[in-house]
Amino acid sequence: MAALPHFRPKIIEALQGYNRERLSKDIGAGLTVGMVALPLAMAFAIASGLKPEAGIFTAIVASLAISVLGGSKVQIGGPAGAFIVIVYGIVAQYGVANLLIATLMSGVMLALMGLFGLGTLVRFIPIAVVIGFTNGIAVLIGLSQIKAFLGLSVPNMPADFIGIVQALWAHLHSFNPWAFGVAASSLLVIVLWQRLLPRWSTGQGLARSLSVVPGSIVALVLGTLVVSALALPVDTIGSTFGGIPASLPALTWPQFDWETARHLLMPAATLAVLGAIESLLCARVADGMIGDHHDPNQELMAQGVANLAAPLLGGMPATGTIARTVTNIKSGASSPIAGLVHAATLLLVILVAAPLAANIPLATLSAILMFVAWNMGEWHAFTELRQFRLPYRVTLLAVFLLTVIVDLTVAVQVGLFAACATFIYRISSLSRAETVHAEGYPMLRGLDSQVHGYRLYGALFFGAVKLLEAMQNRLPEQALVLDLKNLIYIDSSGADALDDLHIACQKRGVRLVLCGAAHQPAEMLTRNGLRHRIAPDDWAADLAEGLGRSCQRPTPSSP
Repeated sequence: MAALPHFRPKIIEALQGYNRERLSKDIGAGLTVGMVALPLAMAFAIASGLKPEAGIFTAIVASLAISVLGGSKVQIGGPAGAFIVIVYGIVAQYGVANLLIATLMSGVMLALMGLFGLGTLVRFIPIAVVIGFTNGIAVLIGLSQIKAFLGLSVPNMPADFIGIVQALWAHLHSFNPWAFGVAASSLLVIVLWQRLLPRWSTGQGLARSLSVVPGSIVALVLGTLVVSALALPVDTIGSTFGGIPASLPALTWPQFDWETARHLLMPAATLAVLGAIESLLCARVADGMIGDHHDPNQELMAQGVANLAAPLLGGMPATGTIARTVTNIKSGASSPIAGLVHAATLLLVILVAAPLAANIPLATLSAILMFVAWNMGEWHAFTELRQFRLPYRVTLLAVFLLTVIVDLTVAVQVGLFAACATFIYRISSLSRAETVHAEGYPMLRGLDSQVHGYRLYGALFFGAVKLLEAMQNRLPEQALVLDLKNLIYIDSSGADALDDLHIACQKRGVRLVLCGAAHQPAEMLTRNGLRHRIAPDDWAADLAEGLGRSCQRPTPSSP
């Protein structure tokens, strides 16, 4: 039995040879990421149907857990845009209290996934599925922000696509031009700041210094100042949520019962799978940028701890976040200390500047999320679909449409099923049996009906056993020779099919000779007993030897 993954956080390795220079860079990176995370954390929480402080608490707690226990040196954890749709649906259907329970359950699942070494399996999810639901989530995030962007008065926003569209259409008459002006101006500031300022910051001047400040912070500050100074009739965090508390919440344990857990099992599993995908994809991106290799199982265990701790402090689901992790790396981070500084920065904001957050307009936060949604989607994938085969296109579009119109869980399930079916079909089509002709082997001349030879290629699995069934229907008179040298894999169905072929040959008095079996195929045939049921003379090192034996006087196989 394979050993379970060892528990060794990356921080142990990252702090070897740590010095003052690296510490100063980590502190600078942590402060920068803290500024980026503040508006995003609040925006993600509000878009998920929660209070803004839930996002900040999550960013603090999750960042601490992931930085201290994680398998990546520079991963930044916290609430993510990918969770918005799922969390909003859980809150709408089950309530906030049950969201906390679902988050706890997802934490347990993530920890077990890491403990039992399942981190590498996440990499096998097809890219078409990942792009499909990522783009679908981006569309839903953008759609969910139209209410605040236009300043609409919608008492209860549904969680599903059709319901959202109907609710927005029904309340278009409540359009608030002031909110729209603030949102549009905020979005323009973010776009110009993020896209144009880097082009002007090649030197050492003011532009280079300003480029360190994220556009979302600039828009947040300007939007808040304008709304406060002009007393614009726009919804703010204070008018909607009563502000943000200036302290961390008390530790609470949600009420738990098995009946509730049974209904929350699927939502919790969705949170766990999506969190695992998001965090490990983020870690892989970070690896490419810093030239390191993360530990996927350690990372999942840390993600599990983060999702166990966050809901106990009134938080929401958390994962590794690409935008903040990339910002962390570009700001000079080299160790998890940057993540700890990021958490400390947010904690300081809570303790010192919480009263100022009451004046933040929701329209500005909606503009920030609109920008996040646009950058989150891989829209180029749609224009490049013509380059790919039909199964890839169908899978990506099906997952995208199902994510938007139906449900993320259904979309992932259908996408994985379609990808698996496509993979099985492709592998079965690549598995083939090639007839051996007398031109290449003189000993076969004149024995066309008495000896048949085949080379098998690919994998002999449940999707390719039809190759052996076809041979069984047209057995020769004297011997059947199978060259297994080019087989890379045999599963239990393939081994059973070979066993059935051997039995059919025995009944017809036909000699079955197997040649060139090696590695996994040889091991599989030994384990299922076929290796011992066939006479030693009927095992050959290569095809030439096997054909030579088969063309001689046949020897009966052992029963």
